[in-house]
Amino acid sequence: MRARIYKPSRNAMQSGEARTHEWVLEFERESGPGIDPLMGWAAGRDTRTQVRLRFPEQKAAEDYARDNGIAYVVLPPHPRRHVVRANGYADNYLPGRRFPWTH
Repeated sequence: MRARIYKPSRNAMQSGEARTHEWVLEFERESGPGIDPLMGWAAGRDTRTQVRLRFPEQKAAEDYARDNGIAYVVLPPHPRRHVVRANGYADNYLPGRRFPWTH
């Protein structure tokens, strides 16, 4: 049994930072998915991959894994890049706006 401890990045479809300030302990898959003989769907017997534990700090997640005998790997968080827009949508309609096709 092996787990990953990481800090999740924000959802690409949202601009908010909800659920990105906590650490997640997630188990790695031990065996690949198989095929269900009745329906033909992808199936797996490893139910631990469905477990996702959340912790307020990295140390709390590491302590939990250590206390329960779980081998773990800590993935460092990626630094957040702040993208600053040069202008807003309303700036497209300013009277003195310089258009890209004029020199």
